[in-house]
Amino acid sequence: MRPGMQGTVRDFDMTSRTGSVLLDDGTAVAFDAAAFAAGGLRLLRPGQRVRMETRDDRVVLITIITLPSPG
Repeated sequence: MRPGMQGTVRDFDMTSRTGSVLLDDGTAVAFDAAAFAAGGLRLLRPGQRVRMETRDDRVVLITIITLPSPG
């Protein structure tokens, strides 16, 4: 698992609970509803800073920077 990747929310769809994050180098990374749920989040807004953890090149956890990682 690769912890500690950070970026800015590019977009978020509340209905599907999916979205994407722009890493600091400009790379867009998509996340699915499972990664959103794993972080215990209710909502994300474009422009929010988030932390992501990945496994096998897939985002498995997304949290807001100001919140501690669950677990």
